[in-house]
Amino acid sequence: MTTVAIVILNFNGKHFLQQFLPAVLAFSDGSRIVVADNGSTDQSAEFVKEKFPEIELIRLDENKGFCGGYNTVLKQINATYYVLLNSDVEVTPHWLEPVIQLMDSDPGIAAAQPKILSYRNKNKFEYAGAAGGLIDRLGYPFCRGRIFDSLEEDHGQYNDTVPIFWASGACLFIRADQYHAMGGLDEDFFAHMEEIDLCWRLTRAGYSIFYQGKSTVYHVGGGTLSASNPRKTYFNFRNGLSLLVKHQRFSSLIWKFPLRIVLDWAAALHFLSTGSAIHAKAVIIAHLSFFKKIGQEIVKRAAVARRVHSFKTGTIYAGLIVFDYFLFRKRSIDQLKIKNPKSYSSF
Repeated sequence: MTTVAIVILNFNGKHFLQQFLPAVLAFSDGSRIVVADNGSTDQSAEFVKEKFPEIELIRLDENKGFCGGYNTVLKQINATYYVLLNSDVEVTPHWLEPVIQLMDSDPGIAAAQPKILSYRNKNKFEYAGAAGGLIDRLGYPFCRGRIFDSLEEDHGQYNDTVPIFWASGACLFIRADQYHAMGGLDEDFFAHMEEIDLCWRLTRAGYSIFYQGKSTVYHVGGGTLSASNPRKTYFNFRNGLSLLVKHQRFSSLIWKFPLRIVLDWAAALHFLSTGSAIHAKAVIIAHLSFFKKIGQEIVKRAAVARRVHSFKTGTIYAGLIVFDYFLFRKRSIDQLKIKNPKSYSSF
């Protein structure tokens, strides 16, 4: 059995593969490297086959999204650990060893991520994961090093090894057996927040999620779907509601869900007031889409509960990040007075 399989799901990212595959090859000795082409139309697969014959290529006939693509491909790969790596990530020397050693040291750690810095501004953290994912009581995700659009500079303040709530799908290390035991990624998410859902299921099953600050990668970000794309807004708001319904206790859900709806509409009004009507529309469509399939969401909630038999939530930020950020102008983890994830409160 291969110990580590690095799997890069690619959709029309030929330019990223050309730029970043050489480093993956150079700094990943002993690992199985797979490019899974998700129905690309830019000759990505042909490029990999010709220029990187040493890399295994798996081709899908259509774009199944981040979730469906990985679920389909990983069923074909036998390994102890999977590393789900975005095509727009630059890896560095010895990026694998610290994370794999951490996970080897504790079988209770199901998933982990390295430090994720910005490729374009390498002294700053990157939006997708930064120094480890967190979540607040209403299910709003944020990160050490990144709260909404505020990114911290890297001064070594997160060169630690700590438990977190979710690990970024941009560079996700996960035990293969637990990936499959949890049913993989929720394909209804298609893309965005799917890794938070998977990590939440793992936590509820009694496993830990960790950040390893001794490993660093650089992420371009928005390689497939940029922040300016309203489709990204749609997925974030729709999938955020799905997270809440799937994982909250009913006693919490009866007040958190209505409050979340109100805050989402406040976000839509903010988009309108700042001239982003297309994003306000995306929030509305996201809500309509969610409520249209709310029956399916309730069925999934029950299925998750049967699989994990627990509402254990792990470490949750006890505050409300929306109010902290927008009302009280707190822009960093330090201002939130979060020093160690072990000190967070639970639901």
